[in-house]
Amino acid sequence: MQRARVERVVVLALEGVYPFELGIPARILGAADGRYEVLTCSVDGRPVRTNADFTIGVAHGPEILATADTVVIAAIEPAHIPGELPDEIAAALALIRPEARVVSICTGAFVLAEAGLLDGRKATTHWQVADYFSRRFPQVDVDPDVLFVDDGRMLTSAGAASGVDVCLHLVRKDHGSELANRVARRCVVPPFRDGGQAQYIEQPVPDQGAAGTAATRAWALERLGEPLTLADLAAHARMSRRTFARRFNEEVGLSPGRWLIQQRVARARHLLEASDLPVDHIAGEVGFATGASLRQHLHAAIGVSPQAYRRTFQESRRV
Repeated sequence: MQRARVERVVVLALEGVYPFELGIPARILGAADGRYEVLTCSVDGRPVRTNADFTIGVAHGPEILATADTVVIAAIEPAHIPGELPDEIAAALALIRPEARVVSICTGAFVLAEAGLLDGRKATTHWQVADYFSRRFPQVDVDPDVLFVDDGRMLTSAGAASGVDVCLHLVRKDHGSELANRVARRCVVPPFRDGGQAQYIEQPVPDQGAAGTAATRAWALERLGEPLTLADLAAHARMSRRTFARRFNEEVGLSPGRWLIQQRVARARHLLEASDLPVDHIAGEVGFATGASLRQHLHAAIGVSPQAYRRTFQESRRV
């Protein structure tokens, strides 16, 4: 059995880097059964001051960027966001191969935008600095309300934990949901938060004493093949439809209907990867009325047809 090629991921640490975000690629991608080699570099090979009370040493200088299949720009403290791109950062970014994938976590998007790498593209960053980002880079189509944006070669993510989401997305995109789910279990993180999920939830914790919607979400996940309605969900939670919809959005950051579609698409993706079931059969299994409905929702979510998606992962299933 042929082993999958190991992808080299190089993380660029800049002055003022957040230690948590800097460690995300190594922690998540490093748990992917040896599919990724994660290396860290600075613009000059010297230690980098973090935004905490310590400095980190790195094993590599910027030359390692020229060997990367994927480059990750880790988040930096807003006070360290450059007004214009310093020569040493520009020189480091110039080493990235044209075919390499580039990912930013949180404020790392400012570095990519300043270098012109996001011009004409859709992108995101932390919601607190999104307005400033939009004013500074009007040539970038910034979406402040999502966890991450996959715009082909360029991927941008929002604050802190969304770096976990985008790295899991890379594993899922490269090797399928089974491996991504194993990685999530090993790292004890949620296995799937869609990029379109809201960044910021106004009331993430229900009022003390208020019933939540978690039990109903778990109940719904066991019944995705059924034609669930808002009334069905609200009845299970023993709430009025209006109260349930409000509380659901407070806890999840999505409407019940949008959440159901995301879960059905996620389940369909798993079945397309892990089985040879016909598309119409999968549609019924996950609660879409027809194969055409599944095709529409899958294309809206990831831009490809079920057949194209299945072909992409056939090789991953054999390695």
